[in-house]
Amino acid sequence: MSITPLMPVYPRCGFRPVRGEGAWLISEDGSRALDFAAGIAVNLLGHGHPHLTKAIQDQAATLMHVSNLYGSPQGEAFAQRLVDTTFADTVFFTNSGAEAVECSIKTARAYHQSQGSDRYEIITFKNAFHGRTMATISASNQEKMHKGFLPLLEGFKYVDFDDLEGAKAAIGPKTAAFLVEPIQGEGGVRPASDAFMKGLRALADEHGLMLILDEVQCGVARSGTLYCYEQYGIEPDIMASAKGLGGGFPVGACLATEKAARGMVVGTHGSTYGGNPFAMAACQAVWDVVANEEFLAQVRSTGDKLRAALEQFIGNYPDLFIGVRGKGLMLGVMMTHEARAFVAHLRDNHGLLTVAAGDNTFRVLPPLNIDDSHITTFMEKLSAGAASYQMPAAA
Repeated sequence: MSITPLMPVYPRCGFRPVRGEGAWLISEDGSRALDFAAGIAVNLLGHGHPHLTKAIQDQAATLMHVSNLYGSPQGEAFAQRLVDTTFADTVFFTNSGAEAVECSIKTARAYHQSQGSDRYEIITFKNAFHGRTMATISASNQEKMHKGFLPLLEGFKYVDFDDLEGAKAAIGPKTAAFLVEPIQGEGGVRPASDAFMKGLRALADEHGLMLILDEVQCGVARSGTLYCYEQYGIEPDIMASAKGLGGGFPVGACLATEKAARGMVVGTHGSTYGGNPFAMAACQAVWDVVANEEFLAQVRSTGDKLRAALEQFIGNYPDLFIGVRGKGLMLGVMMTHEARAFVAHLRDNHGLLTVAAGDNTFRVLPPLNIDDSHITTFMEKLSAGAASYQMPAAA
């Protein structure tokens, strides 16, 4: 038998964490790494946060799962909290970001079809990442995610990111919605411009379309506000949230206005695990910490300090680095060449965890509760890594 017990779809590295302490991960061999990857923007309170840990422990001993055949006081309570703190009027809980995006797509299509319209096409944006299901890979133009899974699902049209005129030109009689990440994460930490986001909202209103935001990565305080759309002065009709929502526990959510959710009636959608008491306990604990202005202001302040340190530093290595972009504590460092080798170098030789992304960029996604000492350590490790890095020879 040559195949590994874990299906070999990940090129797993040699770092094998078994324990976490705050912003640090400890490998099975005892080595420590500063975790500025945070499970790809998931562990937003770091590892072993006492409030989150206690909430999960208490709920595990009380009630973990019953299915959605019964009333859900836990789900109702957290859904109300999301409604109270966002644009939304209603919420569907999922287990992942991809499922939250799937539900968002279905909600947009169901809205139109509930109105007697046959609109179904979703306009999406190039280099987006919306997940790994058949619908969410179909929503992306990235051929590397399509290979081996053809034919794709129909009903998606791709336009250049941040190209408002292109988006306008793509609207046709079958168009149902726009689907966009306010900050493209996998695509290279590329924030949309104010004009683009405001323009999509205006186009959606003008043409009777749904505006769907994929805030799976940039949401839940990561960008410095509870959700990134707040920084653009707009509100979506539908939004996908996940990653940091459970602080490490697998959970996602599709949030919608009452109007947008008109087609989501009994029998149209479901999830066996979605919104179970265990997940809701984790979400409540996360919201206890992050959903207040003091915490959000600290994320913005910490993000500004980290960005300033990065911008000052990269000038020392013009052959390696081009610039820094992003919002809050979702930052991308743009490199002169493909970033994966540098990410591996930082991890393997300097105990620093970051995340590779597209557009020759690596992501800096620390826990949101880091302090100045973590920034100092991060910059020390990054500096040592840049000084010892041998740039790959040109192909």
